[in-house]
Amino acid sequence: MSRMLRLACTVMCMMFLSACATSGTGARADAPPADATQAVKAYLIGVDDVVQVSVWRNPELGITVPVRPDGKISVPLIGDVAAGGRTPEQVADDIKQKLTAYVRDPQVAVILTELRSHEYLSRVRVTGAVRNPVSVPWRQGMTVLDAVLAAGGVTEFAAPDRTELHRRPKENMPGGNYRVRLDQVLNKGDLGTNYTLTSGDVISVPERVL
Repeated sequence: MSRMLRLACTVMCMMFLSACATSGTGARADAPPADATQAVKAYLIGVDDVVQVSVWRNPELGITVPVRPDGKISVPLIGDVAAGGRTPEQVADDIKQKLTAYVRDPQVAVILTELRSHEYLSRVRVTGAVRNPVSVPWRQGMTVLDAVLAAGGVTEFAAPDRTELHRRPKENMPGGNYRVRLDQVLNKGDLGTNYTLTSGDVISVPERVL
């Protein structure tokens, strides 16, 4: 079993136990190991993670939704709530506070049902004047050419030699914007700017100025 899968199982099991205790259902379980408790408390919800919100004795307020790219979820009665970059406990507290205007002493539980943010962050995106703007899973050894071909190539309106690779800073790796001579790569076999991609890279192909 992979490390990510083990973490996912641990987090979901612990959040289930925590929800039972919070909701007041009377379910009883032994105290979890300290290290597992810390893992639950430390996990920060990410974009595309799926969360389940339940409000005790108010099932109509319950939802199970993925976290949107803006880091928010939409909850009945109160609207958008920030979830990205926060723990499930923090999100539950925020929802509880906002629901007090509508529900007497709301008991809220937020449970992670799917951990998908790591996949979202490890994708490569191709935007602009390509035939099919895409977000594709990053693979070791993937290059600019691989990603552009996955997007169906450039359109007739593209200015391929003004393509840019946008990279955010990572540990031991600076970020920045890098010019890609995509026309040279595609049509002349010049691979000098056919950079090897890292997770999270964005390739932007502009349209030519008419």
